[in-house]
Amino acid sequence: MPYIKELDRRKFDSVLDEFYKIDSNTLSPGDLNYLLSSIIWFMFDQKISYTKANELIGVLECVKQEFYRRKVVPYENKKIEENKDI
Repeated sequence: MPYIKELDRRKFDSVLDEFYKIDSNTLSPGDLNYLLSSIIWFMFDQKISYTKANELIGVLECVKQEFYRRKVVPYENKKIEENKDI
C-alpha cells in the first residue's frame, strides 16, 4: 500500500523531484522496467532469501493491483460512459 505517512515520504522527495523532471513522453516501457527492476534487484541483493523474494513479488503485485484499481478502472468507467457498455 503506497499510503505511507507524509513524514516518511520526505526521504524520497528529492529523488522523485528529479524523476519528475524527465519528459514522460520520452520514457519507454523498457525504461520504466529498468527503473523498477533496479530498485527491486537492489532490495533483494541487500538480503538474498526466499522470504525477501516473496516480499518483493508481493510488493510488485500490490503496485499492479493498486494502479489498476485507482487509475485504470476510473478510466475504463469513463470510457463506458462515453462509448456505452458492451
